[in-house]
Amino acid sequence: MNACSVLIPAHDEAGYIDACLAGLLSQDHAGPLQVIVIANGCRDDTADRARARIPDFAARGWVLQVEELAQGGKIGALNHGDACAAPGIRIYLDADIRLSPGLVSGLVRALDVPQPRYAGGRLVVAPARSAVSRRYARFWQKLPFVAQGVTGAGLFAVNPAGRARWSEFPQVISDDTFVRLQFDEAERILVDAPYDWPIVEGFGPLVRVRRRQDKGVAEIAERYPELLAHAGHTRPGRSEIARLAISDPFGFATYTAVALAVRLGRNNQEWARGR
Repeated sequence: MNACSVLIPAHDEAGYIDACLAGLLSQDHAGPLQVIVIANGCRDDTADRARARIPDFAARGWVLQVEELAQGGKIGALNHGDACAAPGIRIYLDADIRLSPGLVSGLVRALDVPQPRYAGGRLVVAPARSAVSRRYARFWQKLPFVAQGVTGAGLFAVNPAGRARWSEFPQVISDDTFVRLQFDEAERILVDAPYDWPIVEGFGPLVRVRRRQDKGVAEIAERYPELLAHAGHTRPGRSEIARLAISDPFGFATYTAVALAVRLGRNNQEWARGR
């Protein structure tokens, strides 16, 4: 069995890092595990909270190390984490994600092959407080890309042969899209174990995050057009949209309103928080 490292870039994640690490500690994975929290540009106690869990990981025979970077930025944190990680499977995990207990072992099994592979879990949007976010999430989760694909949102994993597909992470908005498109559909594996992915609250934040996501995809298309050949079936057809709209008209209306606001507005932001 391949060794496994989990890389968690964390910028001011004091409110989330405890739950994220608790989710890792709940895993039924029986093999060795290295967890690296890369606290980057933090102004809170993210790093201290993570360090407090080191004995809990040691009790499982696992390693938790906390790296602190003065400079903020997810890409720099990912590259630093890669430099610290042992050879083997890599799981890239956002600090606000909560894993179900069987996800790490499922990823390791799926990736324990010599051929290049990419894997992820079954994304479940965490319960939202605002009605507009609940409606948007309900519809979005039914789209084929989310319901049937491996989105990589908040969590993706690769085996050693897969990680060899690229060198360092480039300075791009959408690191998950960049990695996912290194692999064609036949090389992407959906592990049927859920993880909770948070959604932003309210119409305005949804528009800002969706605008950033669209900008990230456009950036990949412009800088790495050769990767688009691996996109696969990402856009639902008219019949699929009609069926989904009929089954959830309020969700469809909310999703459409956000999409229209994204098209009509301008994006002067380089970054928008995903929750």
